[in-house]
Amino acid sequence: MTSHRPLAVALMGAFALSACGQGTEETPAVVAPPVTPVAAPTGPLPPPIAYACQSDQAIQVQYPDTETAQITWRGQAYTLRIAPSGSGARYVGSGLEWWTASRNGQENATLSRIGPNDQVGTTVLETCSRPSANPDLPPPGSDPASTTGAVATPCRVADLRLSVETADAGAGNRAQVFGLTNTGATPCAVSGYPAVSLLDTQGRPLSTVRSDQNPGTATPVAVPAGGRAYFDIAWNVVPNEAEGQTSCPSAARISIRIAGDASAMTTPLALTPCGGRIRVNPLRATEEVAAPPAST
Repeated sequence: MTSHRPLAVALMGAFALSACGQGTEETPAVVAPPVTPVAAPTGPLPPPIAYACQSDQAIQVQYPDTETAQITWRGQAYTLRIAPSGSGARYVGSGLEWWTASRNGQENATLSRIGPNDQVGTTVLETCSRPSANPDLPPPGSDPASTTGAVATPCRVADLRLSVETADAGAGNRAQVFGLTNTGATPCAVSGYPAVSLLDTQGRPLSTVRSDQNPGTATPVAVPAGGRAYFDIAWNVVPNEAEGQTSCPSAARISIRIAGDASAMTTPLALTPCGGRIRVNPLRATEEVAAPPAST
């Protein structure tokens, strides 16, 4: 009897090879698309812009190009990128959303925590604002090179000295000018509003007194080595009897922080602000007391 086993084995091997060939043709290899890294902004950064928040925190923001917002909040730095929005300018990244919009001379902004899909803010962390009448500061989403030209390196607290300068008084109102002297060897720049806090004799913040920004035009101030920039604060010394105030809290020192640096500068200053607030004018190049706003 003739055996057909070798022929059967050969045919089965051929069918197996044919099946493998067909499987390879039907399932081609998937090649992952290349990932293009996002380049960090290069070149000198513009002076930070200060936003005053309802929590008494200050958020400092730099807009190095039309796509990027670099935010400093509670001592931490975050880089966010432009994102679609129905209005204003919206930036997302690092689990945060920074959304700004201007209306009636005021630029309002919110810092929110966003979900993992970076689509929408889920928890508002800060609500902030600044006067938007700042033609010499780059607005969010603009090219700072087209508005400010060459920009000096931002000043550091380590290279500045805070001093008490001239004062003014009248009709229950007080104003005090402060100087920031550049003790470094090279020019630097400051801009916007300093974050101001009043301290008691124990160095504790006066929680019953808030700092409000007076509406005004804030422009970058170039400070040469040995030169000064100035700002002032204003307050009232008459108790608000309509609100039941018969005396006003006493401050012993003033503490300030500037944009881009979380360190604080302090100097002795005795004052008794009434009405629960002081008013802060933006940094400038001249020492004169800033004119009061049309309405307070």
